[in-house]
Amino acid sequence: MSTKIQYKNKQHIFDEIYFPLDTQRKEAVMYLRYPLFEDTGLVNQGFSTKAGGVSEGCFSTMNLGFGRGDSQENVMENYRRFAKAIGVSTEDLVLSQQTHTTNVRVITEEDRGNGMTKPQEFHDVDGMVTDVPGLCLVTFYADCVPLYFLDPVKKVIGLSHSGWRGTVGKIGKVTIEKMSEQYGSEPSDILAAVGPSVCQDCYEVSEDVIARFREHYEKQYWDELFYKKENGHYQLNLWRANEIVFLQAGILPEHIAVSNVCTHCNSDVLYSHRTMGNERGSLCAFFGLKA
Repeated sequence: MSTKIQYKNKQHIFDEIYFPLDTQRKEAVMYLRYPLFEDTGLVNQGFSTKAGGVSEGCFSTMNLGFGRGDSQENVMENYRRFAKAIGVSTEDLVLSQQTHTTNVRVITEEDRGNGMTKPQEFHDVDGMVTDVPGLCLVTFYADCVPLYFLDPVKKVIGLSHSGWRGTVGKIGKVTIEKMSEQYGSEPSDILAAVGPSVCQDCYEVSEDVIARFREHYEKQYWDELFYKKENGHYQLNLWRANEIVFLQAGILPEHIAVSNVCTHCNSDVLYSHRTMGNERGSLCAFFGLKA
C-alpha cells in the first residue's frame, strides 16, 4: 500500500507520523495530526489511515469500525495499537454513535471507556465536548467531515461528525455553542479544524441536497459552495461550508485550519465510501486533553 498522501493544495496543514510499534515487526501506525493543535501541547490527537493494523481483506489493515463485519478481535487490536501510537490507552477512549444528527453530548468522567471497555450507551450522538483530562474522544469516518475544536484557555475540546446533513444543520456552530454554554468558552479563543474528508472535486450531489444548502446558507456563499454540471448534478464543497460555519460562530480566521486531504483522492491510504462502498473499514478521529 502506498503511504504517499495527495494534498489538494501546497499548504501542508498535516504532519505525517510513523510510529514504530515494535522493532521486531515491520508494522507501523501511520496517522495525520494538526500542527495547529500540536503546538499547544495540550492534546493527544490523530486521524487514522489504513496503515498499521491487523485486519484483512477489504478491512485491511487499520479498520476501527466494530459494525462493519470485521472480527472484534482484530478491531480491538487495531484500537490498542492506535491508542498506543498517540499516547493514550483504550480505557480512555469515548466512542460516538453517529446517525447524521446535530446532537452534541457533554462527556464526563463517567463516560470513560464508552463503546470500548464498556457497552455503547450513546444514541444519536454526532458530536462530543469535554473538559476532562485524559479522556480521548473518537468519531468515525469514510468521507464525511471531522470537526475539531480546542479552547486552550478553558482547556476544553470538541469533536464532531459532519456529513452533508450535519453541515446543513451546522453542527460546528452547535458544538461551539455547547462549549460556550457548558464551559464558558469564548469563540474567539477556540482553535478549530476541518479534517480529512471528500473534496468538492469528488463530491457529486443531487438537486435536493443543494436545495437544503440554499435554504441554510446565504446566497452570497453559493458560488463558493457548489456549481451545477451538465448532467444536472452539483459538486459540493463541504470544507468551505464548515469553514463558513466556524467564522459565523465567531472563530477567528487565523484560528482555523481547513483540510487539504481528500479521502476519495487518497483511497489507497484512507477508507472512502465513495470509492469502496460498504465493503471497507472505518477511519477515526481521536482527540483528547492530556492528563
